[in-house]
Amino acid sequence: MSNLLNSLNPPQLAAVTLPPQHALILAGAGSGKTRVLTTRIAWLIQTGQAGPHGILAVTFTNKAAKEMLLRLTAMLPINTRGMWIGTFHGLCNRLLRAHHRDAGLPQLFQILDSADQLAAIKRLLKALNVDDEKYPPRDVANFINGQKEAGLRPDAVEAWDDYTRKRVELYREYEAQCSREGVVDFAELLLRAYELLQRNEPIRHHYQSRFRHILVDEFQDTNVLQYRWLKLLAGGGAHLFCVGDDDQSIYAFRGAEVGNMRDFEREFRVGNVIRLEQNYRSHGNILDAANAIIKHNEARLGKNLWTDAGAGEPIRAYEAFNDTEEARWIVEEIKSLAAEGLARREMALLYRSNAQSRVLEHALFSAGLPYRVYGGLRFFERQEVKHALAYLRLIANADDDGAFLRVVNFPARGLGARTIEQLQDAAKIAKVSLYATANQGGKAAAFAALVDKLRAACEGLTLPETVEQVLEISGLRAHYRTEKEGQDRLANLDELVNAAENFVAEEGNVDAEGEVSGDLAAFLAHASLEAGEHQAGEGDDALQLMTVHSAKGLEFDVVFISGLEEGLFPHENSVREDKGLEEERRLMYVAVTRARKRLYLSHAQTRMLHGQTRYNLPSSFFDEVPEGLLKWLTPKLARGHGAVSPGLTFSAPRRPAWNAPPPAAVMRRTAEKEAGGFRIGQSVQHAKFGQGVIVNAEGAGSDARVQVNFGREGVKWLALSVAKLTAV
Repeated sequence: MSNLLNSLNPPQLAAVTLPPQHALILAGAGSGKTRVLTTRIAWLIQTGQAGPHGILAVTFTNKAAKEMLLRLTAMLPINTRGMWIGTFHGLCNRLLRAHHRDAGLPQLFQILDSADQLAAIKRLLKALNVDDEKYPPRDVANFINGQKEAGLRPDAVEAWDDYTRKRVELYREYEAQCSREGVVDFAELLLRAYELLQRNEPIRHHYQSRFRHILVDEFQDTNVLQYRWLKLLAGGGAHLFCVGDDDQSIYAFRGAEVGNMRDFEREFRVGNVIRLEQNYRSHGNILDAANAIIKHNEARLGKNLWTDAGAGEPIRAYEAFNDTEEARWIVEEIKSLAAEGLARREMALLYRSNAQSRVLEHALFSAGLPYRVYGGLRFFERQEVKHALAYLRLIANADDDGAFLRVVNFPARGLGARTIEQLQDAAKIAKVSLYATANQGGKAAAFAALVDKLRAACEGLTLPETVEQVLEISGLRAHYRTEKEGQDRLANLDELVNAAENFVAEEGNVDAEGEVSGDLAAFLAHASLEAGEHQAGEGDDALQLMTVHSAKGLEFDVVFISGLEEGLFPHENSVREDKGLEEERRLMYVAVTRARKRLYLSHAQTRMLHGQTRYNLPSSFFDEVPEGLLKWLTPKLARGHGAVSPGLTFSAPRRPAWNAPPPAAVMRRTAEKEAGGFRIGQSVQHAKFGQGVIVNAEGAGSDARVQVNFGREGVKWLALSVAKLTAV
């Protein structure tokens, strides 16, 4: 027991050894929450309070689940294979596989990833002759998923206008289509599992009595339905051990509800809220900056990160003339750090919006610096892999229309769009699948015969052998051998066979509890669930590029946070959304706490985004960091201030003192746009609206007026004879 607990600090020890009761663990960034969760499970098992099969642990990524299982295996001499540790979607898939009849699903139901769901909705809109401009497929998908995540079926959705009523109707038709094809989407996994437990008392009591300890990681990221699912499972007297950090709740756009933490504390009368505040990742200055930023948020549960690692280096801040100069400076800093011996893979370049990456990538490419865009195209989402999986899906379930349409003419078989459209019309009239319709004859009959041939050829084969047969008989390998750039695609197909082998080796066989198996249906479910996961490759010494959202859960020796400008970070949409600025501040908190040793903050006075030049005020987050923590790398007196102005194009940028003079043509355009001694691009101060930048000017004398962007106060026209503006 002492070996299990002796590496824990006092708050960690208190959390791990809590008696059976509901508990909320506020785990700050880098405070060892995975260690606490894993050790809690090991302690419960070692002290005899629970067996491995009596514990349910929910994580938000497959990577976290695998890490937890690996740590448990190292801690205890137990077989972890039968333990229920996984993501919400993974655990719900497991539950539905075991009780597919009670859930109203076919035994070999398939899971639609987001791309498959979008394709299914496009097919539906076409079949119903719905205008996809008025009802864009992605918007329809978001609407359906949003209703499901709120626990609402079509009949329960309130519709007060014709547009919403139509979307509800599409939701109902989409459900009918999925039912016919024997498929479920991600949101359906959770909703169907919740409904199964809610209405089926014997099944609910079975799992409530089995799982006496329910542990939840990243609790701040749960949505409404996930929280209801947890409450349902805990309704039989189980103890909820929820670990999370309200300061790192950054997924509101996905439906995450940070309020679940306060609701849990109130509804379950949580008597133990333990704060893990000692940080084992970052130096003191970095943590002081993070604490100073996040304290501006209201209604926090409250904690303050600290470390005994010392203050470390100051936070370096840089103001660039434009985004190109910012990128150039970042490249030079990376070169210098690499020359000092720091591995590029231990450096991360973060940005708020994907639109920022083009300039950064161009600068890195031009400098010959290797980089990797973390969160790029995932393995199971690559075209050739998706094609192979579609064939495998047809072997498992020939009535899967989405899979049928994906590969009915790939590799090309001379089936044109008109032929496929006629096939769809016939299937709709007969109310049967495309495969069943094709089997009755016609131009697509040869493809239906190919599906039958594949199924027969794979009978009795192992999963890896099945994948091999499909790649050969389908013609996929032959097709990519003839492609000019086909070698990478062939390598990915080979990797799919390896993935099947690894799956069989790691997952085992189906048992009485419905554990995920090494059969084809389980592998396809695994592929769909894994499609949302992606880790940066190992081995290559490459700089890591990513959005701040993608950086959650990662850490690096050096972190650059670029584009820290009002309207960009914090994002301009945050002004219009309830609590939007608080979400942006949490996002900044996450970004800052990714850094272990050195942190860079940068912004540009002008930036090209969406084809327009934007003037930029430095992000308000700069003002929230104590000045003593910042080391400005650009002359303080030259640090200009501008204003983000979405949709406005400017004739000339404001020039910092250390830059070369602008071209004469720019000077002429600037001179043409002056009023009352003020010019476009000039920073000004107003008694009521604060600091802003002049973005337009007109008139002369007593009629002179200027248009000023005051950041969050908006863009305003001011008469110079009335407004008391002063130059900054």
